[in-house]
Amino acid sequence: MYGTSGAGDDDEPLFRPYAVTGGRSEPRYHLAMETLISSMSIPDDEMALLTPEQDAIMQLCRSIRSVAEISALLRVPLGVARVLVADMSDEGLVRLHAPRLDQGQPDLNMLERVLSGLRRL
Repeated sequence: MYGTSGAGDDDEPLFRPYAVTGGRSEPRYHLAMETLISSMSIPDDEMALLTPEQDAIMQLCRSIRSVAEISALLRVPLGVARVLVADMSDEGLVRLHAPRLDQGQPDLNMLERVLSGLRRL
């Protein structure tokens, strides 16, 4: 989602991150950063209609990812990732998986994935 701007600065965004969310920094409903996301299967003709951001999220979420990981891997603010994922869920493009607690203890694998995603931020 980021790239060179022609001035040789690899960290300069090609677009303003909040432009892709219509200026929204929060989704219409609460979406925790540890919420797990997976891509839904959609026909190729519908894949062709996705925005570049949606396509990137669909590709990333072929393996289950947390919202924090999506934010880190796409190098966008967490608020932008939350809005994009929530909108895609509303459109039936991704599935949200609430983290499961096993006897009051969080899933260690999920926590390691979230920690890894946060380190990438």
